[in-house]
Amino acid sequence: MKLPPPPTLRAFEAAARRESFLQAATELGMTAAAVSQHVKALEDWLGLALFERRSRGVRLTADGRELGAACSEGLGHIARAAERLTARKSMARASLACMPSVVTHWLGPRLPRFRAAHPEIQVSIVYPLGSLTPDEAGADLLIGHGTRPPGRADRILDAATRPTCAPAYLERHGPISTPADLLKQDLLHDATEAAWQSWLAARRIEGPTLAGPLYADFNLLVSSVLSGLGIGLCPTALITDHLAAGTLKVLFDEAADEDKAYWLLSGGDLSEPAAILRDWLLAEAASSASIA
Repeated sequence: MKLPPPPTLRAFEAAARRESFLQAATELGMTAAAVSQHVKALEDWLGLALFERRSRGVRLTADGRELGAACSEGLGHIARAAERLTARKSMARASLACMPSVVTHWLGPRLPRFRAAHPEIQVSIVYPLGSLTPDEAGADLLIGHGTRPPGRADRILDAATRPTCAPAYLERHGPISTPADLLKQDLLHDATEAAWQSWLAARRIEGPTLAGPLYADFNLLVSSVLSGLGIGLCPTALITDHLAAGTLKVLFDEAADEDKAYWLLSGGDLSEPAAILRDWLLAEAASSASIA
C-alpha cells in the first residue's frame, strides 16, 4: 500500500474541511505557511492540483473534494478507534465468578444501579465452573452456595428454599391449606427429588413417591414455576423481585436448607474497583434481606 506522507494528509484534511489554510493552521497549531507547504508537497506527490489559489483564499478542485472526503472518513475512523482503545485502557475493571441462577434472578436486575453509580468500572462476570475460591475461578470475587466456606467470606443471601408457585397455578389447583396438601400437587424438582423428600419428611408428611419433572438447572425450574406448571422449592432470596411483583407466591414459611447461604468470597488484596464492587454487593444484599 503506497500512501502519501502522513503529515501532508493531516494538513490537507484540515484545510479541505475548512477550505482555509489559515483556519487549518489554527486547528493544527502551525502556521498557514506550513499548511500551504504540506498541501503543496501532497499535490506534488499526487501530480494533481487539490486547491485553486485565489487572491482571497483557496478553493477545492474536484480532485481535492474527492480526496478530502476520503481523508476525513479515514482519519475519523482512526480517531474513533483511538478513543475507544484509550477509554478501554483507562477503564477500571472488577471480575466476579457467579452461578447463572444468582445472576439471572438477583444480580442481573440490580447491575444497572452499579453501572449508574460507577460508570468508570467495567464488571466482568464469569462462570465459577466448580471453583471454590476467587483465585481458582480467575476472578476478584466469587459468589458461592452452601455452608460457610473457609477464607474471607461474607454471608450475603439466605439460601433457604420454600414451596413456591405462580398465582395462576394456585387458582387452578387450590386451595393448598396445609403442607400435606402438597402430596396432591404437581411438584417440580431441582436436579433430584431429595429436596422435596427432605422438606416433607421434616414436617412428618409421608406419601407416595414424588413424581414430577426434574430440572438440571434452577433457571429451568423457576421458568416452569413462573409458567404455572407446578410448585418448586425456590430460594426465597433469589425471587424477591418476583414476590414483590406478584408473579410468584410462597405457600408456606417452613423452609429447607436453612443451614445454607450464598457467600461472597474475596481474593487476596482487592483492587480499588473490586473493593467497590464488593461493598456494593454487600449493600444490595442487605437491602434485599430487609425487603424479604
